[in-house]
Amino acid sequence: MTIARYGAALALLWGLGSVSPAKADDCPNRGQLDDAYCDANKDLVADVPAKTRDPSVIVFAYTPVEDPAVYENSFKPFTTYLSQCTGKRVVYYPVQSNSAEIEAMRSGRLTVAGFSTGPLGFAVNMAGAIPFAAKGTEKGAEGYNLIVVVKANSPYKTLTDLKGKRVAHTAPSSNSGNLAPKALFPEQGLKPGEDYKLIYSGGHDKSALGVGTGDYDAAPVASDVFYRMVARGTIKGDDYRVIYTSEKFPTSGFAYAHDLKPELAEKLKQCFYDFRFPPDMVKDFEGDDRFAPITYLKDWAIVRKVAEESGTPYNKTAYEREAAREAEAARKKADGTGKP
Repeated sequence: MTIARYGAALALLWGLGSVSPAKADDCPNRGQLDDAYCDANKDLVADVPAKTRDPSVIVFAYTPVEDPAVYENSFKPFTTYLSQCTGKRVVYYPVQSNSAEIEAMRSGRLTVAGFSTGPLGFAVNMAGAIPFAAKGTEKGAEGYNLIVVVKANSPYKTLTDLKGKRVAHTAPSSNSGNLAPKALFPEQGLKPGEDYKLIYSGGHDKSALGVGTGDYDAAPVASDVFYRMVARGTIKGDDYRVIYTSEKFPTSGFAYAHDLKPELAEKLKQCFYDFRFPPDMVKDFEGDDRFAPITYLKDWAIVRKVAEESGTPYNKTAYEREAAREAEAARKKADGTGKP
């Protein structure tokens, strides 16, 4: 995406206006949701408020796990279809960070978006996002594993070999890139940030590339992103070795804003479920050919467990802390002080 197009997209988003959620009063149950939302039916997501909206433009975004321009092109067939299906204009918003995507949803500038596994919990609790779909096949929603990659010619064979080394995590709110390693590695004899130097790279692709160039000794990354990079030729699979593989996690989840008019929310869901990926999208998303139904209550249970055990529950305090860390990592990367 060119700078001019990016600027135009931002201008359009701000032109749509922003909404600052007010506190949801007389709420019988809120759980971990922010004060702006209520969960009376205890399904862990925000209830539909009394005042809803029916935007004339649908703003769509996808998690910034790689270069946003890559996914804008990958999703083009779908965003074109979504416009035809809903009868509304669809704009792709190239978010640059997880926190930026969550804030865009919270302020009312995003209509529907795909969030990474970890940040989805913050999107639900802090921004009123309602997860409803994930990429998948006729068998259901797809998943991925946390893998740890090292250079193929390195001496590292197990996680404990990484003690005292430089290990790249992606971003503070990332599940496979940060939270899951903090929850799962200690039982393997390795404590992130204590047993090794933890460096935030800014993304799964950046972590994998950094291992390849020798900037990092190892990196925990999402398996789907890593193997997609191999398939695209961005990296050579033979240059890497996987030394750890976790159990399967759900992949990125798609969610709509909680305050959409119910008829629009149902229309969006049906449009997603009815769409079948054309060949190029199937290739880009490693065989996934559709959007499968999900619920946050059931499908994100293991992710919520990891968040709790890693000391990053999906509450306001943790969100503000992780957003600040993400911003600091971005600042250091921009001025060069974050280079290992």
